[in-house]
Amino acid sequence: MNGRKHLVEKIMHGIFFILGFVTVACVLLITIYLIISGIPAIQKIGFFEFIFGQEWKSTSDVAKYGILPFILTSIYGTAGAIVIGVPIGFFTAVYLAKMAPKKIKSGATAAIGLLAGIPSVVYGLVGMMILVPGICEWFHLSDGASLFAAIIVLAIMILPSIINVSITALEAVPKEYEDASLALGATPEETWFKVSIPAAKSGIAAAVVLGVGRAIGEAMAVMMVSGNAPNMPSLFESVRFLTTAIASEMSYSSGLQQQALFSIALILFFFIMFMNAILNYFLKRGKER
Repeated sequence: MNGRKHLVEKIMHGIFFILGFVTVACVLLITIYLIISGIPAIQKIGFFEFIFGQEWKSTSDVAKYGILPFILTSIYGTAGAIVIGVPIGFFTAVYLAKMAPKKIKSGATAAIGLLAGIPSVVYGLVGMMILVPGICEWFHLSDGASLFAAIIVLAIMILPSIINVSITALEAVPKEYEDASLALGATPEETWFKVSIPAAKSGIAAAVVLGVGRAIGEAMAVMMVSGNAPNMPSLFESVRFLTTAIASEMSYSSGLQQQALFSIALILFFFIMFMNAILNYFLKRGKER
């Protein structure tokens, strides 16, 4: 009996090792492929001209491959979505986890789960049909497709990830922590914000990381509402993100243009890795404290 149990454990250990190895290998292969495909264009164009150039004219007679507008647009769009989406998602999670009646919580949780399952193209379609004309009318613009519209759509799209993971983290806090705080005379609100939330901060931070990852990597929805024009970022002008630059031109690209798109993918990859490294650093620093 013990021998059979030991054999099963060894088999499961081998399966998990293989799956883990495949995951790591896939990441390494993607990294190597992007480096091999992206470096040649950067060498031909020039690093500083490629990164800090302000014009992207990939199909003109005198082609220019400057991606600074795409980089700044991605940074501003992601930051704007976080500024809007994180507070809304966080306080919604606190309400549903600690304050909401069971009926409201169950209904809201089901709605949030449905929101998480909606394809990104549907978000883009709704934004294009409702949000873009609304911005055009509210702010008296000739065209509502802009960075502002993309920020609003991204903020809505990251809400399900932030809310669901934050609720799970808050509900995982041992009830004894809250009971002890209440017994010492703290109000329920003080207990939630001074005991429960600090105890769940690692899970809440993980929710923010997931939200950031989705905001940075989104392409289709922002392409439909941002105007997809390679301009320097302005709140109410058409812009293009790193992701949409790749998606909009890859189907017909060739030669140096295609290599430049792979270089954009390489920059986007390292940008995401850098953001994850920074967030993980602050998470580990918070745990050490």
